[in-house]
Amino acid sequence: MLVPDVTPGTVGAATEPLKLAVILGSNREGRFGPVVSDWFLSRTAARADFTTDLIDLAETDLPSALSFSPGPRARAELAKVTSRLAAADAFVVLTPEYNHSFPAVIKSLIDWHFYEWQAKPVGFVSYGGISGGLRAVEQLRQVFAELHAVTVRDTVSFHRAGERFDDQGRPEDPVGCDTAARTMLDQLAWWALALRDAKSVRPYAA
Repeated sequence: MLVPDVTPGTVGAATEPLKLAVILGSNREGRFGPVVSDWFLSRTAARADFTTDLIDLAETDLPSALSFSPGPRARAELAKVTSRLAAADAFVVLTPEYNHSFPAVIKSLIDWHFYEWQAKPVGFVSYGGISGGLRAVEQLRQVFAELHAVTVRDTVSFHRAGERFDDQGRPEDPVGCDTAARTMLDQLAWWALALRDAKSVRPYAA
């Protein structure tokens, strides 16, 4: 009997790589996010089961006022992101924590979309002070549940993030954070494959 390859971090020859959208969720001046995202993208690049698209929200300017009939400026900004969200099989939201919550730019991106999130898994990489951004993540879990998305249990978090990377952007504890990233991505891949296969057989009923 042929036994399928189920080794974490690998894909079989007949399996299409999963499309992973990594959302860099800070547009703050002097932000630390790119340091974290550069490290995380190096982790996803080492995997055969994902192809990665970085969506940097500092490069978008979605209006805070939602509309069912967006004007030309809003449509132009949506054109930068909507098709990329729709194409994704899974998401990782990379978020700081501002005042016990996540940045408004992330909420704006979420609220401008609905179907793009449905029946897809979401993982989190967070950073901040003593909490490591985990309070932002817990709030995001509630938001994504409303959108019929599945959030994976394990996260990657950097407490006192500025102290966790050297001047070259390398983690001071590469083993610990690499292990956390691998665990989260393995869970994300499992859910993404399961949900992609399920949707190919039967459309999701929202």
